[in-house]
Amino acid sequence: MINAEAEQSTLVSRAGEAFQRYRQGEQQAMAELVAMLTPILWHAVRAQRLDRESTEDVLQTTWLALVGHADRITDSRAVLQWLLVAARRVVRGHSRQSPYEIEDDAITSSEEELPENMVLRDVDDKILWSHIAQLPDRCRELLRVIAFADRPDYAELARALRMPIGSIGPTRGRCLAKLRSCLASDARWELR
Repeated sequence: MINAEAEQSTLVSRAGEAFQRYRQGEQQAMAELVAMLTPILWHAVRAQRLDRESTEDVLQTTWLALVGHADRITDSRAVLQWLLVAARRVVRGHSRQSPYEIEDDAITSSEEELPENMVLRDVDDKILWSHIAQLPDRCRELLRVIAFADRPDYAELARALRMPIGSIGPTRGRCLAKLRSCLASDARWELR
């Protein structure tokens, strides 16, 4: 049996609560929802090999669609899944970028850092993301979504990523093992 307090802390629950408050007229709740879910949407869309500008367009269109269709979503807990599906549909209207390139904005930090630490982090990030870009599509999408979700709800992720819930953990494990193997064979990474 799921603990009610643990259930309340899931991303899906928190997003659903914020969405419900928005539908009840609390405009600030939409800003909370955007701040909460944009990192997940950003990485899910970028996993579809769109460039930064196209990703920004997809996200803007997706959020506008949510505002326009807010009254049609009957279960507020479905808002994350709705957004992921809507973003996927919007992506279909955009051309894919080839080859896939990881940009410097793939990982950002809100803390101020010393310049030398920023340079080292940027080098590490480029190496890491270049190896993530070489993983199969399913691995890239799963790792991006899980990496940027605070307490991901596996049931919701399973529906959104169209995967059996029982395969998320093992698939994540295999994907991370592939990534570790790639990084271990990269001399640039070993120097860190």
